[in-house]
Amino acid sequence: MRQFFGGLLLAIGILIMTGSGLCTLWIIGSGLSTMRIGEALSMLPFPLIIGGIPFLIGLGLFFGGRSLLRNP
Repeated sequence: MRQFFGGLLLAIGILIMTGSGLCTLWIIGSGLSTMRIGEALSMLPFPLIIGGIPFLIGLGLFFGGRSLLRNP
């Protein structure tokens, strides 16, 4: 049962990290392509904060699931 929940946490963490990471990269890339470099760099913290919080949650789920799978 512990292996099942470890694998489930691992999979959910990977999905959350992938989704938020790709979305953040898309927003940053579209911002860099449409704005001047100074404006784009000043707006850079906003997508990193908004996309970084779900990424950190997914990272926590990933490491939690990995620790459940590795502990005997």
